[in-house]
Amino acid sequence: MTRKKKIIIAGPCSVKSELELYNTARQIYNYIDIFRCGVWKARTNPKSYKGSGNKTIGWLNSVSKEFNLPIAIEVGLPSHIEIALKHNIKIFWIGARTTVNPFYINEICQAIKGSNVEIWIKNPIHADVNAWIGAIERFSQIGIKKIKAIHRGFFNFYESKYRNSPKWHLVDELKIKIPNIDIICDPSHICGNTFLLKSVSKKAINRGMNGLMIETHCQPNKALSDANQQINPQELKKLIKEIY
Repeated sequence: MTRKKKIIIAGPCSVKSELELYNTARQIYNYIDIFRCGVWKARTNPKSYKGSGNKTIGWLNSVSKEFNLPIAIEVGLPSHIEIALKHNIKIFWIGARTTVNPFYINEICQAIKGSNVEIWIKNPIHADVNAWIGAIERFSQIGIKKIKAIHRGFFNFYESKYRNSPKWHLVDELKIKIPNIDIICDPSHICGNTFLLKSVSKKAINRGMNGLMIETHCQPNKALSDANQQINPQELKKLIKEIY
């Protein structure tokens, strides 16, 4: 299928077992460029599922070797970086909560300084393009060459059909201020559901974004985090064909 050189990043929000991770990867590896998975989940409610933690890294390393896929994970602490690098994982994204905190960003920068890694920076929760740019610039200043921005939508102060408002004009503003940066859209977190996924994904591609990050799970109804916004492998395949 023709992708028009767009990047497809997919995988579960998080997993509870190695088998769950393997089954998801086995069914989607032919349709994606990078496999994503949440390892350490920063949750608002302390009782919510926080991911499988350190052991997930080993599972992801096995998936990478078997299916020849690069792996991307979220990091929020220097210790996350250290563990991941030991397992040859070198694509990290910065979550929306972390993007707004210069102290966390500086600590993560020190942990990866001198490493050949790729960093993706999600927009901050609130509509503050300068905070987004500030985080990007901190990584650039320590010599990280491979940087992407992730558009995952912004917090809604009012009732909306979206989990996070897309505010496309803010993405345009980022592109004006940093013209050469690749921007990946995360329609799963914008929508918060699956029925808006196709329309948001199409709009992102039509607006010139460089790819999509889509949460995909082998059994979304059994997912322990963000079940409502994850699609199954068959739905991912169909979505890619419809968009491209």
